Amino acid sequence: MGRYVLRRLAIAIPTLAGISLAIFLVLALAPSDPMADFATSPEIPVEVRENIRRSLGLDEPMPVRYVKWLGRMVQGDFGFSFASRSPVGKLILERLPATLAVVGAAYVLGILIAIPLGVLSAVRRYSLVDHLATTFAFVGFSLPTFFTGLVLVIVFAVNLHWLPFIYDSTVAVRDWDSLVRQVKQSIMPISVLALFTAATMTRYVRAEMIEHLPQDYVRTARSKGLSEREVVRRHVLRNSLIPVVTLLALGIPNIFSGAIVTEQIFSVPGLGHLLIKSIVSGDTPVVLGITFSYAVLVVVFGLIADVLYVLLDPRIKYT
Repeated sequence: MGRYVLRRLAIAIPTLAGISLAIFLVLALAPSDPMADFATSPEIPVEVRENIRRSLGLDEPMPVRYVKWLGRMVQGDFGFSFASRSPVGKLILERLPATLAVVGAAYVLGILIAIPLGVLSAVRRYSLVDHLATTFAFVGFSLPTFFTGLVLVIVFAVNLHWLPFIYDSTVAVRDWDSLVRQVKQSIMPISVLALFTAATMTRYVRAEMIEHLPQDYVRTARSKGLSEREVVRRHVLRNSLIPVVTLLALGIPNIFSGAIVTEQIFSVPGLGHLLIKSIVSGDTPVVLGITFSYAVLVVVFGLIADVLYVLLDPRIKYT
């Protein structure tokens, strides 16, 4: 197992290097220019613009810029933002709590919905409950997060006026009223991501439960006199969740990417909102830092999923 983890880590290094090169080339060849605002201003002389470009390192060849950025990034330095001149790492850490609050709550809520719904759908196969759960899963999985978000905004914010349309990042929880405001403004973004997570995981839980229910060990458990609830809870569900747990690990980077659009819709001041803003303004260091962080999440949680699969199922051995 230890050798497998070390081998995967060794493979992850060139993988991340290749991803970083691809991201850097895409952004370097993009038509956006961080100096566009200065270029349209007649008050800034050409010499000043060139000095600013030189100070940002934009006058250097692309390979030189990539090697310098990669060297700083390996040391944990993502550079400075073109727009605010603040360290990119600091900007990411400032926006990370808002993203973690929304993504974390949505993921937990989605799992709490998916597991019992998937179990109930499999146990009562072809019943009305199963048809409703399957419809919910396919609809929730098929609808993009931006569409679901817009529907919630139109229904609950514009028409019913139950929930706020814009996320207020200045709200600090100090008393009951501020807590209610924070909860109300978090309901829609969390619901959008939780719906997608619950719909995705419900399908997997149902499929795994249906696969395990006819197994011999289940019939043996029933023959021992165990109740159907005990058979499902202690035997079928426990074995069915082994591949689901690994999927939960793999799904964490996906929900972070889904939060990009959701944060933009509800103006949640998280990493997704910062990423879109930086792309529009041509703030390359911030875009590089956030997208590479997402790539690291994918690689790391892919490794975690493989390790969890071995720990939960001793029959699987990695050499």
